[in-house]
Amino acid sequence: MNRVVERRMIVPNLHLLTVEAQQVAAKAKAGQFVIVRPGDEGERIPLSLADWDREKGTVSTIFMEVGASTGALARLKGGETIPTCTGPLGNPTEIANFGEVMVVGGCYGIGSIYPVCRELKGAGNEVVTVLEARSSYLIYWERQLAAVSSTVLTITRDGSLGLKGHVGRIADIMNSRRKLPDRVIVNGCTFLMARVSEVTRAFGVPTMVNLNPIMIDATGMCGVCRVTVAGKTRFACVDGPEFEGHRVDWAEFLSRRKAYMEEEALSTGRSAQGREIGCGGKGHS
Repeated sequence: MNRVVERRMIVPNLHLLTVEAQQVAAKAKAGQFVIVRPGDEGERIPLSLADWDREKGTVSTIFMEVGASTGALARLKGGETIPTCTGPLGNPTEIANFGEVMVVGGCYGIGSIYPVCRELKGAGNEVVTVLEARSSYLIYWERQLAAVSSTVLTITRDGSLGLKGHVGRIADIMNSRRKLPDRVIVNGCTFLMARVSEVTRAFGVPTMVNLNPIMIDATGMCGVCRVTVAGKTRFACVDGPEFEGHRVDWAEFLSRRKAYMEEEALSTGRSAQGREIGCGGKGHS
């Protein structure tokens, strides 16, 4: 059993969950994830790591409340326990001195890029962090990210903070800078990762995405998280979750991500019509 240290909503519908998991914290690296269960009968939920404290033996994740299982997580209180927090799983983000790295995060991905930016800065990179959301009230952890970045920029769809528009504004940011970044890393919903990959393809900048497919066992046994990368079948849990975004078959990936939307909606008594594409999988379920 893992004791919940803290569970709180940080912005509407996004929650911070910190639990005691000493063995996970001891080995955690940027870009990896954990599997949690809210109860003995709960499903296995993959969540990207947002932070950890090796001395205290705790790990933190950011998740979106979407279905019944994340709803159960969102009702947890400090001092309660969950039966499972397994990890760290997946391959860590490649960290090296690339030069200038643009790191893009949206939704729960704003949390999961924090350790990525921290490690990249520690390796001597100039880190340009770009945060994307519908509005300013959905942007969080700006202070933490500023401490591990050279520059923090924001894009909001309503123009309430930073540039007005969607992630296509990444092209404007890249054109406005003195040089192109040497690498781009993206964490967040499917649309964010696919759209940024489309933009950076035109610039010829290597782009790494942290894929969030539906998972079950997360050890390569079930095959549910299979994705097509460069024409070959890969499993996000053991081959990823990080892949070159220009090589991902996004149409297939999106189709597989939508497979259980109706069942998700039924589990919470809501209609699947009009729900945002890309919800579910690693980061939220």
